Amino acid sequence: MIDVHYWTTPNGHKVTIFLEEAGLPYKIFPVNIGKGEQFQRAFLEISPNNRIPAIVDHDPPGGDAPVSVFESGAILLYLAEKTGKFIPKDLRGRVQTLEWLFWQMGNLGPMSGQNNHFMHYAVEKLPYAIDRYRNEVNRLYGVLDRRLADRAYLAGDYSIADMASYPWVVPHERQGQNIADFPNVKRWLDAIAARPAVARAYALAKDINPNQGGIRTAEERAILFGQTAASVRAAVR
Repeated sequence: MIDVHYWTTPNGHKVTIFLEEAGLPYKIFPVNIGKGEQFQRAFLEISPNNRIPAIVDHDPPGGDAPVSVFESGAILLYLAEKTGKFIPKDLRGRVQTLEWLFWQMGNLGPMSGQNNHFMHYAVEKLPYAIDRYRNEVNRLYGVLDRRLADRAYLAGDYSIADMASYPWVVPHERQGQNIADFPNVKRWLDAIAARPAVARAYALAKDINPNQGGIRTAEERAILFGQTAASVRAAVR
């Protein structure tokens, strides 16, 4: 059994997509980040960066004590290696999968997150910041579209690279991107959305957080955007 400490964000979706695709048994432990549950001491024991998702595998390869993993990219790689699924076994295929996995972790995810923040959450609307991140996300969509011009998925067969990137492209309208400008990305999105495991993962999100979307209170804003090192120190005392 795998414990999944999860909330309904793109990074959370990555893990539930893999688990549904692989058919692994798992149990969800919701971590409501709008209420500050990511700063609870028990969660910080397995996710010291106070971010979801994190997992605890009670049946790790080789047995012995449970293994905890934080950071969504590390979780996807761990699960792929544990199951032997969704990562190529040949050297070149594996390298390409890891390149695009890390591309998402270092580029598509962070830039989309900043774009979303300055477009929708920042109290002061800064045109420079809005243009900077929206344009960078547009560039990244162009990179993705070019990559998908002659292949169905990012690294050949459907893999953890696709599972990592897909949830970050689903909200393309909120990112200020016209998906019609990226026909290869649109085809790829539609193909992944049609997968039954992906549909199940997103249905689960609706059950856990039916009112997801937006920051509704000043308290939520302070929790999500006002934390400092003191927040972590206070949580572990």
